[in-house]
Amino acid sequence: MSTLESLDSFLLGASRACLSPIAVFIQIQGCVICLVLALGWAFAAYVRNREIKRMEEEMRHGNSFAFLCHDINELEHSNQLKLPRVTVVMPLKGFGEHNLHNWRTQITSLYGGPIEFLFVVESTEDPAYHAVSSLIKDFQDDIDAKIVVAGYSTTCSQKIHNQLVGAENMHKDSKYILFLDDDIRLHPGTIGALTAEMEKNPEIFIQTGYPLDLPSGSLGSYCIYEFHMPCSMGFATGGKTFFLWGGCMMMHADDFRRDNYGVVSDLRDGGYSDDMTLAAIAGAHKKLITSPPVAVFAHPLASDLSFSRVVTCGLPSHLHYH
Repeated sequence: MSTLESLDSFLLGASRACLSPIAVFIQIQGCVICLVLALGWAFAAYVRNREIKRMEEEMRHGNSFAFLCHDINELEHSNQLKLPRVTVVMPLKGFGEHNLHNWRTQITSLYGGPIEFLFVVESTEDPAYHAVSSLIKDFQDDIDAKIVVAGYSTTCSQKIHNQLVGAENMHKDSKYILFLDDDIRLHPGTIGALTAEMEKNPEIFIQTGYPLDLPSGSLGSYCIYEFHMPCSMGFATGGKTFFLWGGCMMMHADDFRRDNYGVVSDLRDGGYSDDMTLAAIAGAHKKLITSPPVAVFAHPLASDLSFSRVVTCGLPSHLHYH
């Protein structure tokens, strides 16, 4: 009987605590946050569904390649010859279970213009070096790809150092440079879609996208998934955004050649996060960042991503290298 009385006393005290002004405020705040998240995800779903319906409508009208471009006439050889040169820079570190498949999707693009792929590693001792060497050998007759050894960074994060070395080694005629992380899967038409948007609006400073995490089933992978989901709403506008994800950034190559707006110097001199630094530059100079509806990338999460690994190194390494 005394146990029940103690439980009743506890429940009574807990009820009173939940009705206090502070508790009510916290509950209201939680409800508002959940409502905002729900509205954001609903809007994100609307934007993506609108794009899917557009593709389906174009396919019904005879454009079987609607997943690549809006106008099928853009695929004619005469139009493909006019496409600008693009350099794709992929800073690498380590070799995970999904990396090889991800790299294959990144280099097997259906972009019809001249394109080169630069895999940048810090040294030949990096496990990614030998894996990429084998991959390039398999595709050597089909693509223009090479490995660049950047060396160790002394003034910024290793990822930024690799990116800048890649930019230094890009083709002299490249009009755009595309930075890609090694942990995303690319759609065959992604590079073409990003380039088309840049050509359509020269005022775009950076084009970005966002990963769609695919949890492997472990607790750690779901933690990363939950970490990314609220952030994804900022990229669901299908147009102008203030958010930037370092895993996919297409920019004007001349901005790096000429250090326009200090993009090179700000990244090189103490740069820790590539996307935060470039987003700050865009904000300071009132430059345009866009996220097209098609820039969503499958991002399979590692099966060995344990909860302890996420806490001790997962999120910190995400913030540091990615």
